[in-house]
Amino acid sequence: MAFTARLTNDSQAYGWVMILLHWLMAIAIIGLYFLGLYIVDLTYYDPEYKTMPDLHRSIGILVLIALVLRLAWRTLNASPPPLPEHGTLVRLATKAGHSALYLLMLTTLISGYLISTADGRAIDVFSWFQVPASPLQYDNQEDIAGFVHYWSATTLLTLAGLHALAALKHHFIDKDATLKRIIGIKQETP
Repeated sequence: MAFTARLTNDSQAYGWVMILLHWLMAIAIIGLYFLGLYIVDLTYYDPEYKTMPDLHRSIGILVLIALVLRLAWRTLNASPPPLPEHGTLVRLATKAGHSALYLLMLTTLISGYLISTADGRAIDVFSWFQVPASPLQYDNQEDIAGFVHYWSATTLLTLAGLHALAALKHHFIDKDATLKRIIGIKQETP
């Protein structure tokens, strides 16, 4: 067993670019979810009423940028092939699960953007740059996007939890290399 030093993926493990994007996005998305739950309970007179939503929006935009980079990297850099011991059903479930995670991330991030720009104002990202408001505005945009945002985020976190449990099952019960591949550990060939 050895840690991979490659930036790119190979036939045994993910490279460090994909590993870092995976884990940084996972931490950020979990944090954003709980920050969002905290924000909805803030009242106008809470000292964090203005700062926490700004923080949530800024991190959300950075996660959206990371998602675009991750999808581009995934397109240009093939993932390791499925493990030989994984049957057709496991392979299909893996593909469906990953596709659903990406779709839910995109839905959550876009709906968050639509909530934040419903009033026509740009999103200021940590005073580094601004993301212009959506040119397409519609009636009740904030409410509709808010509904989609909450439920897609909740579904995303639930599915991510199942994803983590599946990885742990592969590691501790099946004793295969599934989890090792996304933490950068290569199986040494005898």
